[in-house]
Amino acid sequence: MNAKITRDNRDILLHDMSLRDGMHAKKEQIEVAQMVAIAKALDSANVPLIQVTHGAGLGGNSLQYGFAVASNEEYIEAVAQEMSQALISVLLIPGIGTIAELESAYRAGARSVHVATHCTEADTSPAHIGRARELGMDTTGFLMMAHLNDPAGLARQGRLMESYGAQTVYVTDSAGFLMPDDVTARIKSLREALRPVTEIGFHAHHNLGMGVANSIAAVRAGATRIDASLGGMGAGAGNCPIEIFAAACERLSIRTGADLFALMDAAEDIVSPLLDEPIRVDRAALTLGYAGVYSTFLHKSKLVAEKHGLAVRDLLVELGRRRMIGGQEDMIEDTAIDMKRAAP
Repeated sequence: MNAKITRDNRDILLHDMSLRDGMHAKKEQIEVAQMVAIAKALDSANVPLIQVTHGAGLGGNSLQYGFAVASNEEYIEAVAQEMSQALISVLLIPGIGTIAELESAYRAGARSVHVATHCTEADTSPAHIGRARELGMDTTGFLMMAHLNDPAGLARQGRLMESYGAQTVYVTDSAGFLMPDDVTARIKSLREALRPVTEIGFHAHHNLGMGVANSIAAVRAGATRIDASLGGMGAGAGNCPIEIFAAACERLSIRTGADLFALMDAAEDIVSPLLDEPIRVDRAALTLGYAGVYSTFLHKSKLVAEKHGLAVRDLLVELGRRRMIGGQEDMIEDTAIDMKRAAP
């Protein structure tokens, strides 16, 4: 079965991240039944794409990234069989997830994939993008930490992903660092570089409180897919809150096709009680955005800072200065040791 997304009465496609990026907010501990309940609410609200995996994506269940309650296949299969219209997507970061795991996710019911690389490393993705297309999946190239590449450089990376077969290319603000003008420049550069048939997406984090504004800027500049999550559930200060974004879109006559009030109710009645602590822009999360640090570094940075007697803010600022990226989580400890040695 090939991926088919209904676009009736939609100017943009909403892609919900509650059950993937949201896993970071729960330290991967979401029960299968809880996933199904959230996914069913999103499906009923007419959200067309729902991402379901470990926070680190396919292959994420590990000592490095933590073990979830269930396998990715168990999550995907349980959710997919309950959907009436939504497609299930997965995240695949080459080097963490494999083509074999992509094929397994497809057999479990996934029909869309974000193939994610650092914003200067699109050349690590051709085999994964190619295989996803062979499977008939809705296939996205996902350029992470987009603030670490300028608009022209990001466009060159996007063209590579398009040449490998990506049907959509994303600007991914993994650190929540970008401002609206930054988003606009990157989306416009991609739009000028890619074929008209290739879609552009945007994925925001809310560490500077700009998730909704940046997502609107992306749409205004030409993006037609926006990632968001219920209550902003996600890494750092969370993702763009889907219910707030949908409300803003209605005010701006941008058609999402989603049931706004159903999204509001799902965020309030299902997701909020599930959270161990509120998703908010606290001091540490704000520092992530200010320093341009990968949002998933937050929890480990807090633990490492406490272990070494450092202020987490100081550690995050140093990680930003060193331009650490996803996959370098082991360097958080090394950075803290360096800072401790350098202290007077």
